[in-house]
Amino acid sequence: MKLRIFAVILSSFLGTQGAAFAGLCGVPSYTSCPPTACAPASCYTTCKVVNETAYRNVCETVYEPQEYTVKRTVYENIYEDVQQTCYRTVTETAYRDETYSVCRPVTENLVREETYCVQRPVYETAYRECNYTVQRPVWEENVRECKYTIMQPVCETIQQECRQTVMKCVTETIQQERCYTVMRPETRTRTVRRMCGEWVNQCQTVPGPVVPRMVCGPFGPTVCMTQSPPRQITRRVWCPRAVDQQVACTVMVPQVVRQQCPVQVTRYVPEVVVKQIPVQITRMVPKEMVQRVPYRTCRMVSETKTERIPYQVCRMVTEQKSRQIPYQVCRMVTEQKTRQVPYCVSKQIPFTSTQRVCKVVPKEVEATCTRMVAKQVVRQVPYTTCRIVPETVCGASMCAPNSACGTGNCATGDCSVNVNAAKPLSPVADPEMQVPAKSQE
Repeated sequence: MKLRIFAVILSSFLGTQGAAFAGLCGVPSYTSCPPTACAPASCYTTCKVVNETAYRNVCETVYEPQEYTVKRTVYENIYEDVQQTCYRTVTETAYRDETYSVCRPVTENLVREETYCVQRPVYETAYRECNYTVQRPVWEENVRECKYTIMQPVCETIQQECRQTVMKCVTETIQQERCYTVMRPETRTRTVRRMCGEWVNQCQTVPGPVVPRMVCGPFGPTVCMTQSPPRQITRRVWCPRAVDQQVACTVMVPQVVRQQCPVQVTRYVPEVVVKQIPVQITRMVPKEMVQRVPYRTCRMVSETKTERIPYQVCRMVTEQKSRQIPYQVCRMVTEQKTRQVPYCVSKQIPFTSTQRVCKVVPKEVEATCTRMVAKQVVRQVPYTTCRIVPETVCGASMCAPNSACGTGNCATGDCSVNVNAAKPLSPVADPEMQVPAKSQE
């Protein structure tokens, strides 16, 4: 390791000073030639640093694109017609029998016996004697004209009103209120939260797996853990979404219905009946007439007579009598009657509807993908090696051109310096070119 560091330092130094100083091991870098360098003109062995370029085999892993066919699953939407049975609410009108009570008037003809008292007149004939003076007429026959007015009867027929109060049976239809509860359909709207969504294609990068591969290298087959290249896959992701939807529904709501029902009622109303009765009347019409009337003149001769005069005496006798009086009695008879009452009946009627249903069907599709395949490639890499080569140096070739050796101080080769030829000189590095200890380490 230390030898390699020394070779690197030395090669860098030689590169900076030039080729002329390379053969003298850095001697010309000194300001003057030391006495120890002025050796006699004899041959000795020194070291020479030689840079050589060599090549070594480097095994590298390279990736080559390789196409391969894979099968991936693709989801398709297929719509199918699905028949389903639904129910709808149908309201029908049905009738039920309802029994109710009706009061019917019944009229009966009855007869009652009534006792009353009457006053009956009783006539009796009685006689009384009456003395009276009579004038006995003595008649004389005469004739005279007599004008007189007579009343001539004229018969006429007139209409006379006869008012009579009778009880008339009147049947009326009155409206009677009746309350009952019916179930009526009512359409209401309620909010239903329905989960819906859609399929969204998302691209994802899936890293390739790390697989062991056999790689043929210069040192034989080796196992290399190689990560496959990433691949892009498309997935169908279901994105749910809550949607509030207004749905109309029909509910049956009880409702009190007030219904006016016609009811027949029979009652008796007093009514005055006016009848036109034909009445024949006779009225007297005065009429003047002239008549020759024979008359007798009477002169009275007074005579006294006695006469029994019958007369009637009336007295009242009280008697009791009975009579049958017909009358009518009206009584209400309760009867049970049945009528048809309509009401609403809701029933579910099935019907078939067709609905398109979306179904996701997986399908395998062949796709061509590219992956990077690891491959071991051996290539030659040049590198520079630095080694020290021993070299034999003879004569004045060791003196630097600008040193004192060239001026004649050491021209004879005797610098009064004892040099051991068996121990060659070691090159000393320039202090300015010293590498720090940290970098050397």
